[in-house]
Amino acid sequence: MSTLPTSILSHATSLPEGGVLSPKEFLHLGNRAAIDQALSRLTREGKLLRVARGTYVTPVSSRFGTRAPSPEKVVHALAAHSGEVVTPHGANSANALGLTQQIPVREVYLTSGRTRKLKLGRSEITVKHAPRWMLALGSGQAGAAVRALAWMGPSHVRESLVALRRTLPPSEWRTLTSARAALPSWMARAIGEEALRG
Repeated sequence: MSTLPTSILSHATSLPEGGVLSPKEFLHLGNRAAIDQALSRLTREGKLLRVARGTYVTPVSSRFGTRAPSPEKVVHALAAHSGEVVTPHGANSANALGLTQQIPVREVYLTSGRTRKLKLGRSEITVKHAPRWMLALGSGQAGAAVRALAWMGPSHVRESLVALRRTLPPSEWRTLTSARAALPSWMARAIGEEALRG
């Protein structure tokens, strides 16, 4: 194996599970055409997986064979790599906070970056652009509550807030109520009304 694929593979295998690679990281080793060729050769040989255009990960080997890395780890590595905010979708947040029993069938994440699809083995993950207000409170429980409320919608906001007030730690509830100005009117009004009941 020539030195370029060896160097790329050696870097790839040093990353934690789900760590992402892009051709630009290797420009110090050769020209772009040679790097692209090395990456596609490693992909053909099954040593790398191409998850999106210009984005690769290393498959995980175990005694049961080879599998794609965990979607969550790939999405978090991608976020760290690109500097984007990436969080679970509102349906996942609503389920995690006990607002719904529904378990989402498809893996969807929200991002401050562009919308794209990632291919991990046989599964496909959607990373969907979200408005700034949905990501403003980050990945904590207050942020998850905002995304869950957005997913539940205006018709379920009242009962959702009653449940959230019971289950969120007081500090997270305060974070949620103090962020009202950044949220859509229907949500801000409902949160304010629920806070007054206290």
